[in-house]
Amino acid sequence: MPELCDLQIHVNAQQTFFVNEKIISKYSGRLKKVIKKEKRRTQIKNSGIDIDDFPGGADGFELVSRFCYNHGRITVTVSNVSLLHCCAVFLGMTEKVSPCNLLQQTETFLEGMFYWSWNDILLSLKSCESFFSYADSSGLLEKLICAFLAKFAQNSDIILIAPSSSSSSSPETTSGFQFSSSTKNTPQSIRRRSSSKAWWFDDLSILPPKIIEKVIKSLGAYGTENNSLVLTKFLLHYLQKTAVHRKGSLNSMSEYGGLADTVAYGVILLGKTAFSWRGLFWILRVVSRLGLSRDCRIGLERLIGGMLDQATLDDLLVCGHDGGVYDVNLVLRLIRVFVSDDGVSAQKMKKVGRLIDKYLGEVSPDQNLKISKFLGVAESLPDSARDCFDGVYRAIDIYLQSHPTLSFEERSRLCRCLNYEKLTLEACKDLAKNLRIPPKVAVQALASQSRQCNIPTTQEFVYESPIKSHAQMVLYNSFDAESVSEENEDMRLNLQRMQWRVVELERACREMKGQMSRMARNKIATSPGNNKALPRLC
Repeated sequence: MPELCDLQIHVNAQQTFFVNEKIISKYSGRLKKVIKKEKRRTQIKNSGIDIDDFPGGADGFELVSRFCYNHGRITVTVSNVSLLHCCAVFLGMTEKVSPCNLLQQTETFLEGMFYWSWNDILLSLKSCESFFSYADSSGLLEKLICAFLAKFAQNSDIILIAPSSSSSSSPETTSGFQFSSSTKNTPQSIRRRSSSKAWWFDDLSILPPKIIEKVIKSLGAYGTENNSLVLTKFLLHYLQKTAVHRKGSLNSMSEYGGLADTVAYGVILLGKTAFSWRGLFWILRVVSRLGLSRDCRIGLERLIGGMLDQATLDDLLVCGHDGGVYDVNLVLRLIRVFVSDDGVSAQKMKKVGRLIDKYLGEVSPDQNLKISKFLGVAESLPDSARDCFDGVYRAIDIYLQSHPTLSFEERSRLCRCLNYEKLTLEACKDLAKNLRIPPKVAVQALASQSRQCNIPTTQEFVYESPIKSHAQMVLYNSFDAESVSEENEDMRLNLQRMQWRVVELERACREMKGQMSRMARNKIATSPGNNKALPRLC
């Protein structure tokens, strides 16, 4: 009596099937050849064969096994027809091998796809995800997409591949956009689901990105060819719903790169006429994390940067990627785009100046924010963008409070972005009393303020800085009392306080120098065998 299971088949190195050789090879030309070749090589009765890259893996082979063991019969449905068809092509289950063959049965079922329901077509398309390459190479995917487009045309009068005009998108919606698609031919079951989005947006969101790419390519709107506002908005909805909320590695996110570029090209082409600034900025944040190409990123940033005067502080507080709390590099690039436009009005430039000062105040507490980045943002705007530098001073003070270990040189470097002549009197007085500010900076600010107020001076004192030997500080300590106002009297007192700070620093420096000299003399005196007279140190 022959063994019931005399053959082992290892499918995709995942699972082993124990089958009867005659039954499993009766309907498959490829299996017949493989088994015959394996027997010649091994001369073993209980042989085993390996099948790699089998469509659908173990699930696909199990369906084929059922077909073979059921005498060439199996229930074909919308959910399994795609997999059965690809398996039949892969195994050569044609009419040449058996009159009751799987390939003919699946092709007969697929002939009626144009009469399937909308959901049936989507279900069959989705089932192709695990064996996409086979479905594509066999032509099955193209047939299903044609049926999908035909069904879509029956249920909607939207023209997908022609650009359509639309009002600016509303930033208050979840995705940043609102839609007004016609549904006069749409079934009642679909109309009930219609809202601000086109009725088919959510339905297509179940499809994997490779199949969505195939659909867009079939429409001739992929990549640089995208000129459709409707498709662009659908892709934004799709990316937000599938990719953005999906946690995965960079490799898993890169499969959305082609769709992200397609969105970018469509947005750049349609530009300001179709999207508000907030909508554009939301788009950039969505597609940037999905493998967006460098050229597309630059194009979007040019479009958005030119409208920076419409931004708010909340818009700019984008989460960072390289350890920082905020993405300061992005904001810096947008500022550079904005200031490079020679046609920007002074009013818009000053509006952006006020916005960036607020931004600096928000990002200053970030422990990972480097001085170079802070200065890059602060100095990226021309001096004319600010009527007052009080906001910059407040941001500097916050930065100094949050970074207490900065050296004297680093604190001095940080303050270089200040324009002392554009500090208010109140800010200047606060700066003079601020122990975190280097004395030289405080004196320069007060001196600049005194020149602005035209305070006459009768005597100047020049002190050698105890911290940097070649730097000099000019202090004003005598004023004409009859010519100064009450505010200038306060300034005089602040200047005197600064003078005493410098004097105290000089005294401390001399004391330290004396201590070091005494330590040196003691070290020489205690050296063994040293009986020479010690020179006098001064």
